[in-house]
Amino acid sequence: MKSFKTIIIATAAALGLTACNDYLDIMPENSLPTENMWTKKSDVESALFAGYYHLRSSITSHLIPLGELRAGCVKRYSANDLDKLEIKPTSGDFTDWNIFYKIIADANGVIANAGKTRENDATYTEEEMNSHLCEAYFLRALSYFYLVRNWRDVPLRLTPVESDDAELYITQSPESTVIAQIKDDLQTAIELNAAKETFDTTWETKGRATIWAIYALMTDVCMWNQEFDEAIRYADMILESNSPYAPRFMATASHSSWFTIFNPGNSEESIFELQYSANMTDGTSYQTNDLPNLFYNDNTTTYQLSENLTMELNQDASDIMARFYGDPDMYVRTRYGSYVGQENSSIGYVWKYLGGTTVTEPRTTQYYDPNFIIYRVSEVMLMKAEALVMRSMGQNIDDNTAALAIVNQIRNRTNLLDATAGPTSGLSDILQAIIHENIHEFIGEGRAWYDLLRVGRYTDPTGATNFVTEFFINNVVNYNLTASESKIRSVLLDKNAWYLPVNDDEILHNDKLVQNPYYE
Repeated sequence: MKSFKTIIIATAAALGLTACNDYLDIMPENSLPTENMWTKKSDVESALFAGYYHLRSSITSHLIPLGELRAGCVKRYSANDLDKLEIKPTSGDFTDWNIFYKIIADANGVIANAGKTRENDATYTEEEMNSHLCEAYFLRALSYFYLVRNWRDVPLRLTPVESDDAELYITQSPESTVIAQIKDDLQTAIELNAAKETFDTTWETKGRATIWAIYALMTDVCMWNQEFDEAIRYADMILESNSPYAPRFMATASHSSWFTIFNPGNSEESIFELQYSANMTDGTSYQTNDLPNLFYNDNTTTYQLSENLTMELNQDASDIMARFYGDPDMYVRTRYGSYVGQENSSIGYVWKYLGGTTVTEPRTTQYYDPNFIIYRVSEVMLMKAEALVMRSMGQNIDDNTAALAIVNQIRNRTNLLDATAGPTSGLSDILQAIIHENIHEFIGEGRAWYDLLRVGRYTDPTGATNFVTEFFINNVVNYNLTASESKIRSVLLDKNAWYLPVNDDEILHNDKLVQNPYYE
């Protein structure tokens, strides 16, 4: 495993990347001499594209397992330390944070040197530079947000390490400091007034950091930080925008409409998704991925759905079929939407990454190129619903009504009836309805653990609601059937166990790092 030192001293920009299509090129990890860099605009673009490349590289090693397995909604066919909540400082890739620091190193290089590049390249305009800076601030903020949600206290480095004279070894900063920096980065990007609403191509608009991606990330960070009014404000920057370029909720209640979010992807609902393409515009082979194989529906697949989630989805599918006379286009996110499974089967498989252009046919091996969605409009909607309920702890009927309207809008889009909770049902029922929609709508998209953990971190000043037990632990117990109930409750009652240990190799290289006390 590469140490943190190795990552932070490297600059990931690569020579020869001059076009936006280079976003999809595989890039070398070796660094370039500083004196040979930052002489032209393409150097800045190369560093940015390296950041996107490293983010794409983290999907199967980090974004999916860290965002899914502990919650148990998605499980591994062969259980590992994450599924079993038996994570240790020696648990390999799962405790290796270096992929995120690679992205941060790329972003730090752009933030520190874009101005220098403009001095060296007369064709590099201030507008272009500021737009690139917005992307870099977004990438750095997103990377630190993944880090803080997984490790809580993490080293905070905001400048590139470009020589051996720089201080290489630093200790962790507390979560509150990291969150403040994330928000500062995003606010800086907003105030530059240079983040694009749209790029020249669809894949860039959905695959690079637009102003909509910045607003979505800020909404997510504010929710994590329990700043509910602020979260609503940023959510509405997207949801109430009059811009013709703003992403929009796709309300058509049919599988053929809804599934375009995943195949071919880059839908109207998409805000930010990591891009793949099986074919370039000239017809030659380009970038594919392992997502269909990871979720393939056979007995050796890496990922499957938990038995309880499969039963819930089967029940939804049965209800839909009873009301729509067996029309398969009405399944939407249930059977052959979010998952595929036979009625009454205990095994379900994530269909989002495997599904082809018809309801029941899988992708062909020539088109194993599903994108991976980081944010889409329905996520922002459900975060707003959660914020509406939480800002008054379920005591404001108007807020509850608005929150449930959002929940039902998403349920109706998938041909499900309104939620049973009503505006006067109380905090527990309404919040659980929102959690239910999060779990069902975003299966396999790397959010389940973070959504449950976020709610578990909430506090009730009156002491009437125990968020840790009622919403966090009880939901993990329901879906994670790999670990025993007693094990789950025992582990998750210790708040330090909510976060990962620092990998032993990191502490070996850097004696300033402090181990999470749960793992000492």
